[in-house]
Amino acid sequence: MSAPKAPDPAKTAAAQTESNKATAVTQYGLNATNQITPYGNLNYSQNGTWSDGTPRFTATQSLSPEQQQLYNQQTQLGSKLNNLAIGQTDRLSGVLSKPVNLSNEATESRLMELGRVRLDPVIAQREKSTEAELLNKGVRPGTEAYKRATEAVGQQTNDAYNQLLLQGRGQSVQEALAERNQPINEISALMGGGQVQTPNFVNTPTPGVNGTDVAGITNNAYNQNMQGYQSKMSGLLGLGTALGGWVFSDARLKSNIQRVGTHRLGIGVYDYDIFGARERGVMAHEVADVMPEAVRKHGDFYQVNYSMIGGV
Repeated sequence: MSAPKAPDPAKTAAAQTESNKATAVTQYGLNATNQITPYGNLNYSQNGTWSDGTPRFTATQSLSPEQQQLYNQQTQLGSKLNNLAIGQTDRLSGVLSKPVNLSNEATESRLMELGRVRLDPVIAQREKSTEAELLNKGVRPGTEAYKRATEAVGQQTNDAYNQLLLQGRGQSVQEALAERNQPINEISALMGGGQVQTPNFVNTPTPGVNGTDVAGITNNAYNQNMQGYQSKMSGLLGLGTALGGWVFSDARLKSNIQRVGTHRLGIGVYDYDIFGARERGVMAHEVADVMPEAVRKHGDFYQVNYSMIGGV
């Protein structure tokens, strides 16, 4: 009777790998479920295989016709707005190349320019009215009364321009800054309207099928066969001892060997573990050296006839 052959680790590992691969493919197939929604669809399809033959899959998203139309319009609008903004950069370059002058001289010059447009017609009309009123009263140019009246009109004109300079400075500065910032704000708004949206990708489905433990099954089968073998061998050992016949005493079957004495043949006597039990006996290869007729081969292992050697 021969002991069961131990499984080949390399073949067991290869079988486990193939089982894992087949399980993964099955898991993906079970989880790669096509999805249909009012806004679009998600479809899975096989697009060939990897170098080891494992299937390759592609996940494809598609929008509904209505959503696709909105997307196309948004893309077209964004492109046009971006092009418009790029075209306005020349204008912006011209604006930014000129520094904003907010000095008193520049500000007052701007105010005086604006003031003449509005105040000069009013002042001219006031001077005519004053002159006509003086003439109607009989006050002639060159007289002291005429001189005092015209000086009063001139003082009013001077006060009007002073008030313009004092109250209008803040407004003039704000207008100058607004004039400079307006093209910048316009281009920023155009650029903001055409930004590209980052797509959201779908994660690979999570497997949900338990794999087959090929290595565990193989090792369990080997252990069961070995236990059955050892049980049979133990039975044969007990039978051989009871009948005074042949008993397995091969050193390859023994473990935890300790020499405890010397046999009358001059060979060692040992305690050892064999077939799940602690036994005492001799070693078949030592008996063969002094009494070969008391040793025989049974299957792959050697037996000793303890009756022939006079027991232990």
